[in-house]
Formats: sequence, structure tokens, C-alpha cells
Amino acid sequence: MSRRTPVLPALHIAGHTIEPGNTYQLNLPLGSLYTSTNVTMPVYVRRSSKPGPTLFISAAIHGDELNGVEIINRLIHGSRLRNLRGTLIAVPIVNAFGVINQSRYLPDRRDLNRSFPGSSRGTLAGRMAYMFLNEVVAKCDYGIDLHTGAIHRSNLPQIRANLDDEITRDMALAFGVPVLLNANLRDGSLRESADEMGVKILLYEAGEALRYDELCIRAGERGILRVMRHLGMLPPSRQKKFPIEPLIARDSGWMRATDSGFVRNLKHLGDKVEKDDVMAIICDPFGTQLDKVVARKDGIIIGCQNIPLVHEGDAMFNVAYFSEPDDVVESIENMHDSLLPDDTILQN
Repeated sequence: MSRRTPVLPALHIAGHTIEPGNTYQLNLPLGSLYTSTNVTMPVYVRRSSKPGPTLFISAAIHGDELNGVEIINRLIHGSRLRNLRGTLIAVPIVNAFGVINQSRYLPDRRDLNRSFPGSSRGTLAGRMAYMFLNEVVAKCDYGIDLHTGAIHRSNLPQIRANLDDEITRDMALAFGVPVLLNANLRDGSLRESADEMGVKILLYEAGEALRYDELCIRAGERGILRVMRHLGMLPPSRQKKFPIEPLIARDSGWMRATDSGFVRNLKHLGDKVEKDDVMAIICDPFGTQLDKVVARKDGIIIGCQNIPLVHEGDAMFNVAYFSEPDDVVESIENMHDSLLPDDTILQN
């Protein structure tokens, strides 16, 4: 008795029918510039003839966050997708207007990641959010949204997600970065709207806006592949043990400048801090110390400001709090050694 080939359900994106066993590159219309130049959202779809989940990967929802663009480029041009099961939808640039202007925001100064679920008749931000949510996210079972820190601010590779949800937590653990941060859903965010649709989603934070960071790019690409293996979209890895042990932080907080001036950082991204450690010294233009930034309790620095200038109240260090911070430090070192064994970080 012969086996029947399973009939896969139809997949339609913005009027295009996506057939099994094919790869597509689509351009979803977003509107036009003042010059009447049309702007589109590029969408890559790779659909296997074998059944499996549908996963979306998105980048540049904030137009100045570019690491994710390179992560997706490497992913779709790599050889690992030859054995794909299910469907991968990759959107390297969600906010094309922001990328054109090298800006986090849209031309109307709205934050796209606070504009979901959007409306087909709303503002520019609302229309873009509505299209992305309904033409991409709604067609998927899972998603990974790629972000970086803001301008002049770097984030340690980390996953933010609803870790109280078992399926999402297992995906986060599979991603394989040292820090997992249990993050509440924010009003108007992609994560909130995806959650309401039943789409399980991870948010990957790593690096700095308007910069490529090789460590963050490699960690992101490898993490996505690990999640795809976890979901059964790719064959299992032959690697028996992965050197990075993710740990969950239930709380984090920003250490802020206690005065205005020039900064001498004593602690850096990925460092462990203990309560009452001096993290930075703030000086006046003559080098006279004005004040110190002191750790409130033990933790790991997962985000920090990069320029040596602050006004009083500026966010300087984002510290995550763990029950075993020493284990996180070891995982951070293992991540660096496994991804950049030559101890060099290539940045543009």
C-alpha cells in the first residue's frame, strides 16, 4: 500500500499564493515617499513540500536596528535550509521608512512597535502594523523578532519573552543565549498582538543601533537555527552539548546618572556587579569627580550606554538580577569563545 503525500493547506500572502516546495521573494506595498517613489516591505518565503510549522523572522521594526537584517541575510543564504520542513517567512526590513532615514521611528514620529494591531485606514504606522500583522504574523505558528539597543547603547545578546508560557520558555531555552529575561507584554507591541493571535514569539535583543556586531549576529543566526531544530523544522544537530547554559532573570533595572558630566566606566557589558560596587565615576570638564554610580544589588550588566557623556537621570547600565550570577558570567564567556574563538569582534 503506497503512502499518500500529505496535502498542505494553501498559504496566501498579500494576494500571492505560496506553493509547497518553492521559494518566493515578495514586496508588500507600504505607500510612497513625497517624491512618489514607492516603498515596499521585502518578504522572503521558503516553503517546504514537507509538513511542519510556520515560523516568521522579522527585523528592523525599528529602522535603525540593523543587526537583524544581516542575521536574516545569512540565514536565507546559508545551506541549513535545504532540509527545511514547514515554512519560513523572513522579513529583513519591516520599517522601510525608518531604514531610509536611519531612524527608529516612522516619518510621523510614531514607534511602529507601539502601533499594533493597527488599522487598514489608520496612520502610516497603523497601516504598516496592520499589514505586517495580518499578512505575515497571522499566517504563522511561531515568530522571532530581532532588535538591538538604541543609538549609543548596546545590549548583551538576550531573549525577552513570556517565560511563564511553557512553549515559549522552551523556545527561549533552545535559542541558547546566556540571558533570558521574563518580559511583560507592552501595549501596542508586536508581542502583545501576536500573543492575542496565539502566535508564540521571542524577542532577540543584541548589539547597538546603526552598527553590525559580529558576536551578536552569529549568536542570533545560531539561535534561530537552534529554535528551528527544536520545532522540528530542521534535523537535529550532531553537536551533543551546547556550551551555553541559559539562565532566567525575573527582574532588571536601569542604573541612572546621579549627576551631569563626563563618564569613566569601571564596569562594562556582561560584567558581574555586586551590591555597592562602583560602576562609573562622573566628572566635570576638569576631571574633578562629581559623583559615583553604585550598584544597588548583585547582577549582570545586560545593557549599557556607550558615550562618555550624561545628564543627570540618563540611563547608563541595565542590570539583570539572577539567583546565580556567577553561572551567567561563565555562560557569557562560553558564548564568546564558541562564536568568536579568535577573540575578535568585527563591527561596522
